[in-house]
Amino acid sequence: MPHQSVGKQKKRVIVIGAGIGGLTAGALLARRGYEILILDQAIVPGGCASTFKRKGFTFDVGATQVAGLEPGGIHHLIFSELGIELPQATPCDPACAVFLPGEESPINVWRDPKKWQEERQKQFPGSEGFWRLLKNLFDASWKFQGRNPVLPPRNLWDLWQLTKAVRPSTLITVPYTLFTVGDALRFCRQGNNHRLRQFLDLQLKLYSQVNAEETALLYAATALSVSQEPQGLYHLEGSMQVLSDRLVEALEKYGGKLLMRHTVEGIEVKNGKANAVIIRNQKTGDVWTEDAEHIVANVTVQNFVQLLGEQVPHGYKKRVENLPPASGAFVIYLGVDESTVPPGCPPHLQFMYDANGPIGENNSLFVSVSRSGDGRAPAGQATIIASSFVDPTPWWETQDYQKLKQQYTQEAISRLNTYFYLKPETIIHVEAATPTTFAKYTARDQGIVGGIGQRIPTFGPFGFANRTPVKNLWLVGDSTHPGEGTAGVSYSALTVVRQIMKATK
Repeated sequence: MPHQSVGKQKKRVIVIGAGIGGLTAGALLARRGYEILILDQAIVPGGCASTFKRKGFTFDVGATQVAGLEPGGIHHLIFSELGIELPQATPCDPACAVFLPGEESPINVWRDPKKWQEERQKQFPGSEGFWRLLKNLFDASWKFQGRNPVLPPRNLWDLWQLTKAVRPSTLITVPYTLFTVGDALRFCRQGNNHRLRQFLDLQLKLYSQVNAEETALLYAATALSVSQEPQGLYHLEGSMQVLSDRLVEALEKYGGKLLMRHTVEGIEVKNGKANAVIIRNQKTGDVWTEDAEHIVANVTVQNFVQLLGEQVPHGYKKRVENLPPASGAFVIYLGVDESTVPPGCPPHLQFMYDANGPIGENNSLFVSVSRSGDGRAPAGQATIIASSFVDPTPWWETQDYQKLKQQYTQEAISRLNTYFYLKPETIIHVEAATPTTFAKYTARDQGIVGGIGQRIPTFGPFGFANRTPVKNLWLVGDSTHPGEGTAGVSYSALTVVRQIMKATK
């Protein structure tokens, strides 16, 4: 299956992985005149933001909410350049209803800044100094990020982009660069505020993969503030799949090509430059090599090292090997009768439980509930998706995988039943995914989700760069700045597009 050029020679870029980051990079480069080939081993594009259907229900695989759809947001900017319509969406308000252990009333993370301020003053008296610090850091960081810095910089051009983004207002963030959220709590005399820390641990596990004590403060300032106006989190009409479908539409509109069920088995490097990928067609078993001037890997940093094999630089490999273990996820997908869902139920909830049991790293569940008429369930029915972060290791080492999966499933339904009316007669479909499921369908190493954790050594200026040590080889996705989520990986894709354009001028 050799590549043949037609007409004027275009510079060729191969993208490994059709997650949101890979599709965004591919579509933008196609729009800007590059010849693009995207390869993915899955059946449908979207990665952890794809969907599947069962008995008339549409389930979001992993990601269930989107940021960056507002005017000036990252998805808004990218879709505008690509000339495609943004998907229909409704703001999540509250962004999340958080139930702490033993409490029947939630902490509502309202979209309106004033309502959210009133809520947190009621819920966490005396903590306003901490929240003001977050707001000041967020305002400075958001404006800085909007000027398109490259983090971390790896050559003079990257450094120049970073320097151009700095303003006097940015300097407020500098003293806090090495602060964690735990440090900020102590600084603001909230170190012993157990209830506030529980809330922050729950929210930050969703956005940074680690708890308040470990999460970098500058990252947390954005993650905890982006759900308020003029930004916000959104619930897509139809499903999360619409995001990747629109990007595929744009890719093909500008002449790009997407091949699903094609596995990239390795990256070839010659004279210090990446110049080809080794591809296997999963249907036929055929294996061949495709050349490219640039290769973009939309994979985890762990998968990236595996693709390079013996060609990976020693220092890079050691850094990846020394990373703290990443999290996997257990997810239960329920198709239910609409009577199961309490009236006025928000689309996103988070529960932390007192009881011990097989339910994940912080004994919690993040729950997404469909809305009537949003395209995820037949009339009179609804979907409930509940997930918990888990250590992936036991799922690969267990002698009785099905028994472990059943234990988690039963425990999850039992926990959910304290809020929803889950009975045999109201449950229409039950399905569960584990780290081994995610590994099978997304090819992510060990089935890990959400990136490598936004600790001080791995966030922003200290994290893994889009520009890798191998020339013409680029990394996008949640292992790189600014982190997880469809908005985060899209930003990383936009950075790589700018870097490739500079490199090929």
